[in-house]
Amino acid sequence: MRIGTIDLGDRPLLLAPMEDVSDPPFRIICKRYGADMLYTEFISSGGLTYGAEGSVQKLEFYEEERPVGIQIFGGEVDQVREAARIADAQEPDLIDINFGCPVKKVVCKDGGAGILRNLEKMEAITAAVVQEATRPVTVKTRLGWNDESIRIEEVARMLEGVGIAALAVHGRTRAQMYRGDARWEWFPKIKAALRDIPFIGNGDATTPERVRDMFDETGCDGVMIGRGAIGNPWIFRDARALLEHGEVPDPPSWEERVAVVAEHLTLKCAWLGERKGVLEMRRMYGGYFKGHRGASQLRALLMEHQDKDGVLEVLLNWSPDDVETAVPVARAVKPAAIPAKLPRKARLPQPAERAA
Repeated sequence: MRIGTIDLGDRPLLLAPMEDVSDPPFRIICKRYGADMLYTEFISSGGLTYGAEGSVQKLEFYEEERPVGIQIFGGEVDQVREAARIADAQEPDLIDINFGCPVKKVVCKDGGAGILRNLEKMEAITAAVVQEATRPVTVKTRLGWNDESIRIEEVARMLEGVGIAALAVHGRTRAQMYRGDARWEWFPKIKAALRDIPFIGNGDATTPERVRDMFDETGCDGVMIGRGAIGNPWIFRDARALLEHGEVPDPPSWEERVAVVAEHLTLKCAWLGERKGVLEMRRMYGGYFKGHRGASQLRALLMEHQDKDGVLEVLLNWSPDDVETAVPVARAVKPAAIPAKLPRKARLPQPAERAA
């Protein structure tokens, strides 16, 4: 599968852009386990235009992540055009437009899936980004606003006509949010509506078997994995093994799982600063330890600490065998064994110019 000049190979696996999840530390780990394409968290066009610190920081990526796309969203044509210029200047491999986020505060201003109520404006925003960018532009969207307004085949043809290089579709409407099943039956129709660009399926690819089934049942060119990767970067390795060899590898050992969590924490602290990194990492423990004996006790102990070394001491010395006492026993790797720095950073973003 190719997106412009980007060759992603046969049946690529893409990490979905997820707010508060797919930051550089998590992306680097997913890349190591086999993600073929990565995306930043979605970035507000308004935030970039006015130089908001949080929005500008989300532009950061690391050379080791490539190929990587910067995803932007917004409901104002000129604002999204300016955001595309700012994103393009950071030299990602592509720019992606989010026309799929279902969150109320986004859709109420025609951002994300809100634009599905105004296809003329959707076309204008897409055209503005394509005109501004010097690299491939892609789109991620949903089937429609609700069941009564699904026009995704028409949307696919329109977006390709404007000049996008690939289309990803989450198989739910905005009205569904994340409820019910993703409706994969629409995917062959969307692919058939496209002439020359790849189609990427998204929604409910939560296990290696489901990834395989999406390829086999829908004929999509690539599969974008979102929630299935949260706390489980191994899904990329496992899905690739199933696609190529017909078998899923053994799950990661407890030691490997703990080592990855410790690295994730350390990278977050290096990227965000120690205090913020420790606090933000708390939301990730549930996914990493879900289904494991003593997970709730371990999480409770990890949450007691506000410094990285304190968390690492608990994490690296815990064993599921300690559940009854809930007291970690010294037996594991020392925190100093965990890498302390992120890889070399790509060119840092310049402060965004305020709109005139």
